[in-house]
Amino acid sequence: MNPSCGRCGTIVYPTEKVNCLDKYWHKGCFSCEICKMTLNMKNYKGFEKRPYCNAHYPKTNFTCVADTPENLRLKQQSKMQSQVQYKEEFEKNKGKGFSAVADTPEMQRIKKTQDHISNVRLSVNTHTGQEQQPPQPHQSPAASKNYSYEPVAAPGPVRQVAAAPPPSSGKRYQAVYDYAAADEDEVGFLEGDVIVDAQVIDEGWMYGRVERTGQQGMLPANYVEAI
Repeated sequence: MNPSCGRCGTIVYPTEKVNCLDKYWHKGCFSCEICKMTLNMKNYKGFEKRPYCNAHYPKTNFTCVADTPENLRLKQQSKMQSQVQYKEEFEKNKGKGFSAVADTPEMQRIKKTQDHISNVRLSVNTHTGQEQQPPQPHQSPAASKNYSYEPVAAPGPVRQVAAAPPPSSGKRYQAVYDYAAADEDEVGFLEGDVIVDAQVIDEGWMYGRVERTGQQGMLPANYVEAI
C-alpha cells in the first residue's frame, strides 16, 4: 500500500516519492513551509519534522523563566542556604583575628619590597649616627629634692641653631625625568633633583632620598642617572 504525502495528504507513488523527516512527500510538495521553495535532500533543514529553506529556518531563542510560586520558593530556599553557610563560616573563623591572604605574585613583590625598605632604612640610620639612647635609671623623689636655696638667674634669649642635614652616604643620582609617586612607599621628584643615599633594590627599582625635599622611598631606576 502506497503512503500518503506529508503535505497534501494524497497517495505518493514510488516514482515521485521523497522519504525524509519520517514522512513521505511528493517531490513538488517537499518545499519550504514559509516561501514554498522546492527543496531536495541537500538543501533542506528540518525543524519539528517540517522542511525549511536556509533563509527561513527558525532560530532558537532563549526564553525567560517566569517567577512562578515554585520558582520563587526555590530562589528563597537557595538564598537561605547561602546565608546559613555564610553564618557557619563566620562562626568558624570568629576569634581567629586574621584572614588568609592568597600568596599571589603581586603580594610576594610587595612583601619583598617592604623587606628591602626595612633593611635600607636600618642601613641609613646606621650611617647617619641615629642610635637609640639607653633608658635613664629611675630616681626616687627624695633624691631629686634640693633643700638649699640658690638664686636662679633670669634666662637670656636663646639663639636658635639650625640643624645640620644628615650626611649622605651611598651613591648619588640625578633625575632625568619628572616622576609622581603612585604608592605610599614611593617618592616623587622633579627633573634635575639629586637623589642621595641611593641603593639599587631589584627589578628596576631603587631606594633613596630626594635631597631637595628630604623625602625618601622607592623610585624607578630608569628615571635617574648616576652623577
